[in-house]
Amino acid sequence: MGKMNIDEMKDLVLNYVIKEYIDDEDTEITYDTPLISSGYVDSFSMVSLLVFLENKFKIKIPTSKATPEAFDSVNNIVALVSQYVE
Repeated sequence: MGKMNIDEMKDLVLNYVIKEYIDDEDTEITYDTPLISSGYVDSFSMVSLLVFLENKFKIKIPTSKATPEAFDSVNNIVALVSQYVE
């Protein structure tokens, strides 16, 4: 798999979040939707999301960087991931 562009990464993360954590299909989730502060993703889910991202992109995100703020929206998550992707 070649280098993913930011838009592809955003879609991948967004789709994963919706599939894994959003029970109500009427819920509109966008790249800017607050995930943690709105309660869509809790701290346990955040850990599984981190593992997914690390496996998917073959990166290691330091625990100190995996903050609720960094995971609070798809845009934030992609900004974080893109710092570690080759």
